[in-house]
Amino acid sequence: MSQEKTKHWLGVLYVNCATLAWASNMVMGRVLKDAIGPITLASARFVVASVIFALLLRQQPAADRKIGNDRLLLIGMALTGVVLFSPALYLGLRYTSAVNGTLINGIGPLMTGAMAAAILHQPMSRRQVVGALVGLVGVAYLITNGTADFWQNAQFNVGDLIVLFSVAIWGLYSVMGSRVMRKRSPISTTALSTLLGLPMLILLSFWEIRHIPVNFDAKLLLGIVYLGIVPAAGGFYAWNAGVSRLGPGGAMVFYNTLPLYGALLGVTLLGEPLGLSHGIGGLLIIGGSLWAAKK
Repeated sequence: MSQEKTKHWLGVLYVNCATLAWASNMVMGRVLKDAIGPITLASARFVVASVIFALLLRQQPAADRKIGNDRLLLIGMALTGVVLFSPALYLGLRYTSAVNGTLINGIGPLMTGAMAAAILHQPMSRRQVVGALVGLVGVAYLITNGTADFWQNAQFNVGDLIVLFSVAIWGLYSVMGSRVMRKRSPISTTALSTLLGLPMLILLSFWEIRHIPVNFDAKLLLGIVYLGIVPAAGGFYAWNAGVSRLGPGGAMVFYNTLPLYGALLGVTLLGEPLGLSHGIGGLLIIGGSLWAAKK
């Protein structure tokens, strides 16, 4: 296998590791939802992740440890990926169903591809567009259970708009990350943007605790440690490493695997039922992603 192909498929592996980590984040968030508010939970997990990133950053070259000329883009990544994305997603899910939220997230690949084309002049290939559309059909089939009844009962509300906003925010984060990683490593990019966004997230969590008290216990502590190490540190690094190899549009094609991994983890860890729609939807999601990834 050529070096270019190895780089490409390594990027595919990275972004799938990221979506798998974030699927486990949704499962853990469901377990901890009654113990802590969404902003405080995001803040706590990024505190853990920041410790890991600070240690990793010390091993990077001196130039990668400095903000440098990328400061505006890094601040933009901090605001979008760290401060806004997770709280906005959790806030939206307070007012809309998980089904609606998952379906809206399915538009992420196309939205990010359009942003990358407009901002970075990196248009999605025809293969990537087809793969993203097939994956979106798979997401829709998965969450509607393969029936038309969902569309008769689905109601869009302010929560749907907030979730759509969070998807757009993540697209911007990926596009800015692609631009920054032209000159610096994924570790440097992820670490600096996380460290820049953490102080504001902590301030917001202080405000939230006044309205949503934290019920601290051992389960919450272990959950926060897990969320900080795997979805926050591991997931964000893996995503940016994938974006650096595939570009934002190529990476976002695999964002549709998140609900698939979420369904599999729900079956495995929470005992949720697995039906025919999961199999068909999963095949469409995986097939669309592989089609888009093939050179």
